[in-house]
Amino acid sequence: MATLEVKNLHVSIDTQEEGRQEILKGVNLKMSTGEIHAIMGPNGTGKSTLSETIMGNPTYQVTEGDILLDGKSILDMPVDERARAGLFLAMQYPAEIAGVTNAEFMRAAINARRAEDDQISVMDFIKFLDKNMAVLDMDEDMAERYLNQGFSGGEKKRNEILQLMMIQPSFAILDEIDSGLDIDAMKVVAKGVNSMRGDNFGALIITHYQRLLNYIVPDVVHVIMDGRVVKTGGPDLAKKLEDEGYAGLRDELGLDIQLTDDKASTSKEG
Repeated sequence: MATLEVKNLHVSIDTQEEGRQEILKGVNLKMSTGEIHAIMGPNGTGKSTLSETIMGNPTYQVTEGDILLDGKSILDMPVDERARAGLFLAMQYPAEIAGVTNAEFMRAAINARRAEDDQISVMDFIKFLDKNMAVLDMDEDMAERYLNQGFSGGEKKRNEILQLMMIQPSFAILDEIDSGLDIDAMKVVAKGVNSMRGDNFGALIITHYQRLLNYIVPDVVHVIMDGRVVKTGGPDLAKKLEDEGYAGLRDELGLDIQLTDDKASTSKEG
């Protein structure tokens, strides 16, 4: 069993308008493989900042606290080392890379996590790729297209989940994978994530919408407001937020926090 722990994490970012701005103000959470955790929260409260910081984006500056993978700090690790150690980030807006096909990228990513004398063979890779593309109802020609180039929003999201299924990390951070998806596409994406569930896999799902959690049922739900985890519970907490909104939870907890939308922010986080 692997563990991922965020301890008293404070993160700042430099902005042109306001200078250095603290986004995360002491986030704490711990998860293990075999678990699905969801992070919910209103617009602009630091959900995407948390995902980018865990993965090592240098734009985000850790000023206090730690991120531990199996009890060891990863703060000094660059992004590629974190990926080889078993972390994976499915991004809201995946980059388009001309000249590199999907298949080439995924085989390189798989082999980067394997010993030189244990590289995946072409035939084994193709069999595994065909199997996972079938789960996601993806056309075979997607494998030979350049990475995300010319893909629709829905195709990019499916492609992120295909990479997840191929690379098989210990922990996946899924940053608003439901954004822009219709119900049918969301069900397909959820099918791919659910196919990974097991003792050797954990996921941290960041979402505004409870509806995604109808298809990927989490074990734990964390609510972030004003850069902190203010409440943790089970799947029912997500349903409560859907019914009562973030403002309702804020008032229930007696928090003095100004929300972007006091009714219930369900717009995309900037």
